[in-house]
Amino acid sequence: MEIKCIMVGMGDILITEIQELDAEIGDPDCKLVNPLKFLSIDNMTPWLGASSQDEYMIRSSDILTIADPTPEVVQEYLKLTAE
Repeated sequence: MEIKCIMVGMGDILITEIQELDAEIGDPDCKLVNPLKFLSIDNMTPWLGASSQDEYMIRSSDILTIADPTPEVVQEYLKLTAE
């Protein structure tokens, strides 16, 4: 899996491991693992703080854009998601 920066809503930017899956049209076809909401390099929080899950399924059509995060963001993400 790759670590990517994705926008899922206006201003809702996530840093996450993402895996594309085969699925029927309209069904969720992307798995997000350990998604963190990105506010700044020093402020990344769990995407859905009310959930204890670390994997979420979404439709690729719900992703507005995908980009490569900077090495500094990846380094901080890995620190925050290390088990």
